[in-house]
Amino acid sequence: MSLIRRSVTLQGHRTSLALEPEYWAELDAAARDRNLSRNALVAEIDEARTTLLASAIRVWLLNRLKAQQS
Repeated sequence: MSLIRRSVTLQGHRTSLALEPEYWAELDAAARDRNLSRNALVAEIDEARTTLLASAIRVWLLNRLKAQQS
């Protein structure tokens, strides 16, 4: 499976982020559900992260899906 690279803006700086297509789709759905832009949601995840941004996003999405199943 290939990664898709997209740019996001964090703290006023553009950065490139590579995720699998499924993660981009889930990230966009989560942003819509919370009435946020993709950048705003990624910024929230970025502020709380303790690891690489892509990994933090994947874990955040996994935790979101687990919470929805509970």
